[in-house]
Formats: sequence, C-alpha cells, structure tokens
Amino acid sequence: MIIQVCVGSSCHLKGSPEIVELLQNAVAEYHLDNDVTLAGSFCIGKCNREGVTIQVDDDIHIGITKENFKEFFTEQVLKKLGKV
Repeated sequence: MIIQVCVGSSCHLKGSPEIVELLQNAVAEYHLDNDVTLAGSFCIGKCNREGVTIQVDDDIHIGITKENFKEFFTEQVLKKLGKV
C-alpha cells in the first residue's frame, strides 16, 4: 500500500506535517513497515477548505485532520490490509 500525503502549500498550512507524524506513529504502532510506503506529494489537486488530502493507492481522501485521523486510518489502511 502506498500512502501519499499532500505537502503542497495549502495542505502544509492545514496541518500536513502533523498528519505525516500521525501516519508515521500509526505505521510503527501497528508494525506496518513492510506493508505501507509513506510518501509526500505536492498538490494532488483536490484541495478542501479543511484538512489535508491523502492518496491511498488510487483512492483520494480529502479533509483529513487530527480529529478524524484515527477513523481514516482504521477504515482506509487497517481494514484494507486486513488488520482489524
């Protein structure tokens, strides 16, 4: 699984550094180092008023924040990898 976090100027201002840190911590916590590749990407082209844009393989998710990160990670990463 490849997870790309937008680190363009808009997402950067909306918290992409914090989302990257949350992703790194979650990947380590669930021992997904061999299952997940984390990458940064400049503008994915789906800017939203709130939150960060993340691409998981071919699926684009908008509006990811610290508040909804856990739900996003569970639904879009753990479930797709069969970890829950």
